[in-house]
Amino acid sequence: MHELNTDFDPNDKPGSYERLRRQLAALLAGESDLIANAANTSALLYTTLPGVNWVGFYLLRAGELVLGPFQGKPACVRIALGKGVCGTAASQRATVRVGDVHAFPGHIACDPASRAEIVIPLIKAERLVGVLDIDSPELGRFDEIDQRGLEALAAVMINASHA
Repeated sequence: MHELNTDFDPNDKPGSYERLRRQLAALLAGESDLIANAANTSALLYTTLPGVNWVGFYLLRAGELVLGPFQGKPACVRIALGKGVCGTAASQRATVRVGDVHAFPGHIACDPASRAEIVIPLIKAERLVGVLDIDSPELGRFDEIDQRGLEALAAVMINASHA
C-alpha cells in the first residue's frame, strides 16, 4: 500500500489534481480489476476532495447504468441511459457539470443534500464502460479546473482497468 497525501489545496487546484493523478496512478499500478480500481478510486477521491458528499461509479450493464463501488450515502441502483445527470453523460459520452441539480431537467435525487454534480463518462477502446459520478452539497462546486482534473483521474482509472 502506498502512503497517500490527502491534502487538496483549493488555491492550487491544477497542482492538487496533478498530485492526485500521480497518487492514483501509483495506487492502481499493477492492478487491472475494474471493481477493485473503482473502489480505491472512489475512496481516494472521497477522502481527498473538499466539499463532496458522494463519489462513485455506475457501470454499464445490459444497456443501463448499475451502481458500482462508491463512498457516501446509499444510492440509486439503476439509471437508464439518457435519464438524470448520469444517464445524460453516458448517452452523450461527454462530461456533464451541473451547478444546481434542482434546475437540471429530470434530475434523479438520491440524496436531497446534493446540490451540484459532475459526471464523467468512462470510455475504453471507444466503448462506454460507465460513469464517474461526484456530488456536492455546495451550489456551483465544480468548475472547468475540476472537470479537467477529474477527467484525467477517470482516465487513469479506466486505463489501468481491464474493462
